[in-house]
Amino acid sequence: MAYRIEFTPEALGHFAALDARQRAIVRDALQAQLLHQPILETRHRSRLRPNTLAGYRLRVRDLRVYYDVVAEPEALVLVQAIGIKVRNRVMIAGEEIDLT
Repeated sequence: MAYRIEFTPEALGHFAALDARQRAIVRDALQAQLLHQPILETRHRSRLRPNTLAGYRLRVRDLRVYYDVVAEPEALVLVQAIGIKVRNRVMIAGEEIDLT
């Protein structure tokens, strides 16, 4: 079963703020990693501790995609935010986030 991938308005803004190479990397990773079995944990996908941002994280190079999975009424992956990892910090829309 293929999941449909949607972006929140905030995530669309984060996506638009990336350069062309980063957008291509994210687009390819979403298709390869989240189209089928987005909740299966792998080296690149992990479930997050309860937080206000999202339930899952996809790690692609220095980029982080935070998303939720909705199974009913249809299979949907909802991208909540896209950030850039800089050393030990994740920056989303120019602000550092803390998911601990």
